[in-house]
Amino acid sequence: MEIRDYVGFMRRTSGRSRAVLFAVAGLNLLPACSITEPGVATDTDPSQASSTSAATTTGTGASSAADDTTGGSTSSTGPGVDGSGSTGSSGGASSSGEAGDGLHPAFAEFSDEAFTIMRDGDEVVLESTGLPNHPSPYWSNTTPRSAIDPMGNTIDTPAAGEDHPLFVPPTATSYESMAPGNIDDFMGSYTLRVSAAPTVAPSPSATGLGPIGMAVSGSMIYNDEEGPNVPLDNAVPSLDFTAAHTGPQSYHYHLEPHAWSEDDDSLIGIMSDGFFLYGRRNPDGEYPADLDASGGHVGPTPHADSEYHYHIQNDAYLGEYFVLFPGDYQGTPSAIQ
Repeated sequence: MEIRDYVGFMRRTSGRSRAVLFAVAGLNLLPACSITEPGVATDTDPSQASSTSAATTTGTGASSAADDTTGGSTSSTGPGVDGSGSTGSSGGASSSGEAGDGLHPAFAEFSDEAFTIMRDGDEVVLESTGLPNHPSPYWSNTTPRSAIDPMGNTIDTPAAGEDHPLFVPPTATSYESMAPGNIDDFMGSYTLRVSAAPTVAPSPSATGLGPIGMAVSGSMIYNDEEGPNVPLDNAVPSLDFTAAHTGPQSYHYHLEPHAWSEDDDSLIGIMSDGFFLYGRRNPDGEYPADLDASGGHVGPTPHADSEYHYHIQNDAYLGEYFVLFPGDYQGTPSAIQ
């Protein structure tokens, strides 16, 4: 079975990367996103957000995630704070942390190669191609490889005619350990609609399989499972240097993404409940000491003086890795379409 057949098979059988320079071949890899002015009208039900709008670049993207589900609420109680926080960041931001265009200043760090971000009334709509704007061994390249799926089938990823400009040879993983498929094999787009002023829900809700957030790079954030009740442990060898791999629906991150964040306060992305996810440290360089069970707290970020947000928790996984988001949503999540 070749990867193109595998992608089609998975679609039929499934139900659903702080802007910095990552210097590889002189590439400026994380530019600011394309932001649309407020006042965009829509007739779309927020729960059925469309993924058909065009992103800022053309070409291939990640496939729509169809296995994203949110679990039931747990019995624990959220922190009970308003996610908008207190005073916003400098540069004309309001007390809700919004910039003059009605969007939170953090959105300026999302890749304009992947994202279109717009304000729609009380909501923010993010559309992404799903393609990361940083190097990876998972970009198409001239080295063929094979993998065995859970059912014992051999899945071939054929060699491309030439290396993609963002391809780099594997270092943290190997050709033999890599997952099937290349980044540019996956076609489609992702849409997330969240509140412009998210609040903490009365009780947390569990994350599900598939995308649970969007990274500033354009690719998706997944939780700490590789399948239903299947821990990530055995899949770690397939992760590239920035803790991501492909399939079955897209290229996505599970662990701290070293392409742009490593033990710092960088913006990682936004979770599907509307709260931003940051690196392991506070802006003052210290590790936060007051995180809730989901890695969240009210405090300063690089974009606001004080607001509720998540951190990658500084708890080593398998002795050396840091899971992006192992906990529950503290807000009310929306499905990433």
